[in-house]
Amino acid sequence: MQELDQKKTIDLLNAIMEFELAGVVRYTHYSLMVTGPNRIPIVGFFKAQASESLLHAEQVGEILTGLDGHPSLKIAPMEETYKHSVKDILTESLSHEKKALDLYKSLLETVTNASIYLEEFARNMIGQEEMHNLELKKMLRDFS
Repeated sequence: MQELDQKKTIDLLNAIMEFELAGVVRYTHYSLMVTGPNRIPIVGFFKAQASESLLHAEQVGEILTGLDGHPSLKIAPMEETYKHSVKDILTESLSHEKKALDLYKSLLETVTNASIYLEEFARNMIGQEEMHNLELKKMLRDFS
């Protein structure tokens, strides 16, 4: 086992936390903007995504403070495109989930062979983000 790069790990965890908190805002916004005949199930989907992003931010924050880190009070930057068709918000969601996946992959790279717990956490989160990517791609399929 190698030694954990504490600073790099904490910095990455803070970036992930900021990104997950931005997801809470993003998905809550999307849930409010959906219109049309499929509104109800899609609103439910986005509300669930917002709740899950908050849960992920909390999990990351617990690990952060466990490593003597200080959780950021910021959220990652978000762009408002003012495009709110279901296709547009699903496409933006897919882009967001791909970035989240990249952040968790960076975490895995950073902690590999230094912390079994953090490796397993990162792998689990990567699995969840990959599932979100697949789900969003399926939801977008009818729009192509």
